[in-house]
Amino acid sequence: MSSDPWSIAGSRSTGRAARWMRDHQRVARDSLIFVSQRFWTSALVWLLIGIALALPGGLYLVQTNLAAMSDRWEGRPGITVYLQVDADAQVGRALRDQLSEDPDVERVTLIGADAALAEFEKFTGVTDALAHLKRNPLPASLRVVMKGDTRPEQFEALATRLRAEAGVDEVSVEKTWLERVQAMTAVVRRMSWVLAATFAVGAILVTATSVRLAIEARLAELQVMKLVGATDSYIRRPFLYFGLLYGLGGGIAGAMLISAVLGILEAPLAALLGSYGQSLDPRGLNAAFFGVLVFSGGALGIAGALLAARQRLTHLQIL
Repeated sequence: MSSDPWSIAGSRSTGRAARWMRDHQRVARDSLIFVSQRFWTSALVWLLIGIALALPGGLYLVQTNLAAMSDRWEGRPGITVYLQVDADAQVGRALRDQLSEDPDVERVTLIGADAALAEFEKFTGVTDALAHLKRNPLPASLRVVMKGDTRPEQFEALATRLRAEAGVDEVSVEKTWLERVQAMTAVVRRMSWVLAATFAVGAILVTATSVRLAIEARLAELQVMKLVGATDSYIRRPFLYFGLLYGLGGGIAGAMLISAVLGILEAPLAALLGSYGQSLDPRGLNAAFFGVLVFSGGALGIAGALLAARQRLTHLQIL
């Protein structure tokens, strides 16, 4: 009775895959033991890689939240028209109706003097002091939101016309603030890319140095393995696991650093945004962000291990 050649080939392939998996499990376990036995050295490597990942990651979060702040400001220029303190209420209503008919204006909101005073009391907490005033020192105002397709010359023309209206004391253009936020977002975005590239190289070098020390510690063993016929990939394999463990630990350390910094800054940031009438709603800080951070750390760790193994082992003519 002849055996089925396909069954024999399949059994051999399955056996090789099983041996390959067992060998990887053994190497991963030995690498984990090696790293844990040198905990403080490993912790220092994790901290260095974590800092290298946390800085560009933190800048990414800053850029994301600056962009979100710009979007919450509707991404369009606005005008605030302050009326004279003694202006009649009819002046504000007439100006509101006039602006509502302007084709370049999307929305107009009239804020009366009493409403402005109530809002001022809410944010400053000086109710007792204001109670002694004989008259309301705050004027009525109009909040004008322009349409998104408004050209700059139309915007400036409207602001100039409003300044000439009777009963208008001051016209505040908010486009400048928005443009500054958008310019700051662009600067932070480019800076994050530059720092990401710079610190990625730093993380690779830190991992490469640590793996190189591990190679030196096992140099005699590696020479014996090469003499008995071990393949190049077999010799490199433990050090790739070292790099992976260092990188993953660095990614977790970076995530912890970012979380700690955000926890420290949460209260003052909430107070700052509250003064602008906005709430603290962090964007980008989610499981996907932390997953990318840890994955990036692992990839950089493997890259550093490959660099160290190629340089040191090739130089010794083991590979």
